[in-house]
Amino acid sequence: MNVHEMFVNAGSRRCFMVTAMVAGLLVVTGCDSLADDAQEEGAQQSPPPEVSVAQVLVEDIELWDAFTGRIEAVETVDLRPRVSGYIESVNYTEGQEVEKGDVLFTIDPRLYRAELDRAEAELQRARAHAELARSEAARAEALAQSRSISREVLDQRRAAAATSAADILAAQASAETARLNMAFTEVRAPIAGRAGRALVTPGNLVSDATPLTRIVALDRVHVHFHSDERAYLHYDAMMRSDGQASLRDGGVPVRVGLATDEGFPYRGVVDFVDNHLDAEAGTILTRAVLDNSEGRFAPGMYARVQLLAGHAEDSLLIDEKAVLTDQDRKYVYVVDDEGRAMRRDVQLGRRVDGLRVVTAGLEPGARVVVKGAQRIFFPGMPVAAESVDMRGQAEVDNELAVMH
Repeated sequence: MNVHEMFVNAGSRRCFMVTAMVAGLLVVTGCDSLADDAQEEGAQQSPPPEVSVAQVLVEDIELWDAFTGRIEAVETVDLRPRVSGYIESVNYTEGQEVEKGDVLFTIDPRLYRAELDRAEAELQRARAHAELARSEAARAEALAQSRSISREVLDQRRAAAATSAADILAAQASAETARLNMAFTEVRAPIAGRAGRALVTPGNLVSDATPLTRIVALDRVHVHFHSDERAYLHYDAMMRSDGQASLRDGGVPVRVGLATDEGFPYRGVVDFVDNHLDAEAGTILTRAVLDNSEGRFAPGMYARVQLLAGHAEDSLLIDEKAVLTDQDRKYVYVVDDEGRAMRRDVQLGRRVDGLRVVTAGLEPGARVVVKGAQRIFFPGMPVAAESVDMRGQAEVDNELAVMH
């Protein structure tokens, strides 16, 4: 084979390879085009995902700060006897409600009854002696007019009458003391409330240092909580702007919820703020008073407390379940007039009654996806939107969370 034939054959092989490559590219391009057409056709055939949308609420709201506290009794009495002796009987059922003046314990009264009888007898004797002394003094006054007795005897009769009058006063005091001791053998409830466990039983010797039981008044209760210095200054300034001297004037509303409560169903007002801040913790003790006529609260209970911090007008509110997270950013999906789900980055504020305040990123009238956002794969995706109420959806979500 000569050189010319070799160049001709090599050129033929190169032409064949180029032709094959072009044909392959055409086949691949044709397949990709077919796949895209099939995907587009499938997307067109798939129905848009169903989502629930709710219009952003625009409301005037109250702003509340949250704290934790403890329930305490307004009045607490550690009951002790005023006289010593042996317990004769326990006259109440442990844990029951008692009224002021009810006899809870009885101490053996025989010794004190005998002491009372003796004191009253001494009083009668002092009165008899005083009557005799007054008579003798009166006769001495008459005899002194006729100079039948000396001046010295007259002074003695007068002193005896005065001493007898003082003896009556002393005897009356002794009788009153004996009468009180006799009454103190019946240990009565000094306040109305719930009596605790009896710490002594009949037959035990007690003295004025022996605790018998504890009584707590439960018609009203206090809730104690600590607020930080910044919050204290904020509330103090708010009260002054409303024309009150300071936060210590009371009247700031509070809402309270117990450990098993949803939200804050109970209402009260601040009635005391301590006179100094804890320098180590940077907090100040605050106290609110609550009605407890239904007996829901017991001293020592944990309580969640909200304190009214102010008001905000025309606030935008959404269901917190609508908020999604992308790294450090928060966003929601809104449905436009063409039925497409569009992403909106938002800035969030406080929680208010199960909803969340939006401070930036949304406009009044926006329709926010509150259910089904996980079915939206990319912004601009068409969706089938069902309108629901924003507050009603939030309540449904809260109920489902409680059930689970």
